[in-house]
Order: sequence, then C-alpha cells, then structure tokens
Amino acid sequence: MSAAYATFGLAPAMRAGEVLANGDFQIHRDFVDFIVDGRPLLFQLSDLDAVSPLASDVPPAIFTAQVRSLLGETDAPLPGGRYVIYGCPECEDLACGAVTAVIEREGDDFIWREFAWQTEEAADLQLNGYHGIGPFRFRGDEYRAALDSLLPDEGGASPGARRRVLLIGARVAVLAKLAAALRTIGIGADITHGVVDVPADELRGYGAVAFGRAVPEEERAAVRRSFHHAGVDVAYVDGLAPIIPLLVAQIEHALDRSPVEQRRLTHLVAADGEAGVEVTSPCRVRLTAYRLDRLYRTHAHEVFDGHLAAGRHRIPLDARAVRGQSFVVARTSGSVLVEAMAR
Repeated sequence: MSAAYATFGLAPAMRAGEVLANGDFQIHRDFVDFIVDGRPLLFQLSDLDAVSPLASDVPPAIFTAQVRSLLGETDAPLPGGRYVIYGCPECEDLACGAVTAVIEREGDDFIWREFAWQTEEAADLQLNGYHGIGPFRFRGDEYRAALDSLLPDEGGASPGARRRVLLIGARVAVLAKLAAALRTIGIGADITHGVVDVPADELRGYGAVAFGRAVPEEERAAVRRSFHHAGVDVAYVDGLAPIIPLLVAQIEHALDRSPVEQRRLTHLVAADGEAGVEVTSPCRVRLTAYRLDRLYRTHAHEVFDGHLAAGRHRIPLDARAVRGQSFVVARTSGSVLVEAMAR
C-alpha cells in the first residue's frame, strides 16, 4: 500500500429535491460530503444519486453515532470491517445499493480501501469493486479534527440542521401551493407578509426568503433590514414566475451551501434558442423548459436528458418549448440552476 497521504475534509452538499408538473417528486436531502484531495469523493466514484450517512435531517443521536462510527469508535456495521460511505437518499435499505469501504487504523493514520457497490451483506469486490479508487491514507489529526467538528453541541443539535424557507407574496394561492410542494420534498416553508419585530431566534430558522413578483421594493428592503439587524445570513430569491416547479428549483439553488468550486453544475445560460451548460465532472444533466401562455397556463417540456463530459456544452432547445416568456432549469443529482430565456 502506498504511503502517500490524501487530504481529508468535509463540505456541505445536497441531493436536490424536485417537484414535477405531474405531481411526482423526489426528496431534498442536505448532507456533509467527504472531500478527498480537494474534490468531493462522490464525484470521483461515478454519477450516483446518493448521500453520505452524515445527513442533516437524521436525529442528533443517530448523526453522532455515524460520526463516531467513521472515527472507528464502534464496530463496523457490515461484515469485513465495511462502512457505508454513500447510500440511497430515499431510505436506509442496503438493497437499494450503497457505496461501502473498509475503514481501518494503522498507527495514527486512517485508511479507506476496497470501495465497492454493495446490495447484500457481503461485498463482491471482483464484480462490484470500484477498481482504481483508493486506497486513501489520511493523517489521523486531520481526519479526527474534521469529523469531531460535526459532533453536536451541548444543546444536542447537529450541525447543518435543516433550515426553512420564508415565502412572501401577494398571491396567497400560489404561496400555499409552493409551501405544500416544498414540504412534500422535505423543505419547511412558512408564509408571511412581513418580519418586523420578529425575534432574532425565529429568523435564524430560515435559510432563504422568497419574494413574489408583486412584492414592492420597500417591503423587500424592510425584510432584508430585519434579517440584517438580527445577524442572520439568508439567501434571497426573486420569484421568476408563478410556476411551482420553477420556484422550487429557484429555492433549491438558493439553499445550496456547498462551495461553488465543488459543485458539479456550475454554469447555465439560455439565449438564442440554446442552453449553455458547464459541468465539472461527467454526469447526467436534465434540462426542463417552463413557460406561461397567454392564459397563464403552465407548460413544461423536457428538452434534454443525457450524460455530459466535464466541460462546457451548447445544447439546442426546441423552439416550441421556449417561445414567449420561458425559463430553463438545469439539474444534476446534486445541483440546480435556473435562467430566464433571453431574447
């Protein structure tokens, strides 16, 4: 085994939720990803729709148990000293498939080796091993410091707890539908007309504020002042159109706290009948166009769904899907970008 060291770190990440026009949905998950040699380990494995065991929506006791397990303070949950590194974002069933690895200590060092895709109690390395990935040797002090920083504080709250979204607008029916859609995919949402005199502790529960198009600038400024005076850093979303899946996508993007340089989807432009997309590693990308017709009915069109290599790509769009007032949403499993179609 090579004596060369890999660097170990952690960074916030998300599995993007989604609400489709037909009512289908997938759950939003916030988690902490493993950063190995400066890149998310998830990107180095393959284009998986998966999350680490360090998810923010698990109870504090379970979160703590996961951290201590990775620190080697408890027995491995799977035979052969294997640990789940990434699992199904919808459930905890191993039958859905998980990326596992052997984690062991050698002196002060921690070693991750023998990565595999596993659906049963025993891993078949010859058939399902990630050949060419690892082993990774981490310095013990760096490894422990990163994971120790995740342990709950004295109040029992795990870091990165799920934040809520505050919705402000004039169209109550749209806000109610949006709040219901967000709650369906696991994002808390509240509707209000203002936050003047709201205690700072309550404002700290929000990660984003979404304004409807009819909210006047003076009201927006008052909301920003309230959060600023409370010392709360939130993302502000200006709703592009009363299209629920589009607004959900905007809010998902606003809630993404992962470092920009560690995202898979980093750039989207939509103009002149095509979309420009940039990705940092090979992955599946889906483009959906939304538009309102003259009767304010919503139309959604899947305009692209395929795997792209790392780099910049220009993708032609169906002219019928982007005529009039239209918008393009780009998605990977962990990133969402939204742009209005420029004319």
